[in-house]
Amino acid sequence: MNISTLSNEQLAGQRLMVGFDGTDLNSELKHLIKTIKVGGVILFSRNISTATQVEDLCSSMQKFAASCNQPPLIIAIDQEGGEVARLKKPFTQFPGNSKMRNENDAVLFARITAAELNKTGINMNMAPVLDVTENEATGIMKARSFGNDPAWVSNLGTKVIEHLQYGHIMAVAKHFPGIGSTVIDSHTEMPVAVADMNRINAHDLIPFKDAVKHDVAGIMLSHILYKNIDPNWPASLSYIISKKLLRDKMKYQGLVLTDDLDMGAIKKHFDIKQVISQIQLSYIDIILICQKRDNIKKAFNILLKSFKDSAKLKKKGLESVERIMKAKNKYIGITD
Repeated sequence: MNISTLSNEQLAGQRLMVGFDGTDLNSELKHLIKTIKVGGVILFSRNISTATQVEDLCSSMQKFAASCNQPPLIIAIDQEGGEVARLKKPFTQFPGNSKMRNENDAVLFARITAAELNKTGINMNMAPVLDVTENEATGIMKARSFGNDPAWVSNLGTKVIEHLQYGHIMAVAKHFPGIGSTVIDSHTEMPVAVADMNRINAHDLIPFKDAVKHDVAGIMLSHILYKNIDPNWPASLSYIISKKLLRDKMKYQGLVLTDDLDMGAIKKHFDIKQVISQIQLSYIDIILICQKRDNIKKAFNILLKSFKDSAKLKKKGLESVERIMKAKNKYIGITD
């Protein structure tokens, strides 16, 4: 399916990845697919009861999207292992990144996870975490990080990327440009990082640079304010971080995603119009809205208006949709 065949409504919707309530193809989910025309859905524990149920859910979503003449959906999940694993038993349970002892552990996790996600109908994993912790490892990422050595994090992280994607699952490296030292949870408030660019470049960016070299399908931006890089906007809304650093300096051409815009770090400080406008200016492709229904509709309407009324924003939007469709062609197998 070529983007030239997509309506403005479809172009706007492709940039949205949303959460929903329920465990089946209910009226809410049908509305998101048919009317909002979302390009992606992310699953949480609230959407999962059994292995058969989640397989049926993914299949029914894709069939319904096809019946609405929509491109196939990106269906994403957080399946990092350890404390962040939405799929429980009978899916294989892993102890998490901090417990990995060597490359073989990383490869085993990625291969088994890719096979299980493929069977279920999920095509994107919001993993691996590439945040490098501080030596004291007291931050909120202590249990989710591979550790405090950038080279070690990079080595294991790229093994996960390589074998998830070899298994036809889009990997998403997170949380760019790194939140390993963060002690405040962005689910509730916006953390502020004091590191300057020299420190970030020599420490936090090392795994992400290697992820780019390994053609990682997606990179998720953090909700952290890096005040010595961009004093005005957190990374997830920052032109300086998303465009100048990630796109231009690091030459990343894959998908750039926000973290969930319903987190306190964003919703306590910005309204949805500010947020979507800044995302459009910052060359960010996929917008995650995982909770608030009215924000999904508002975001869609803002994006739609841009595709209709602004030649400059439409051009940027088309570039984002091209990247999204390229990833879908590669990993989901769209045909024109």
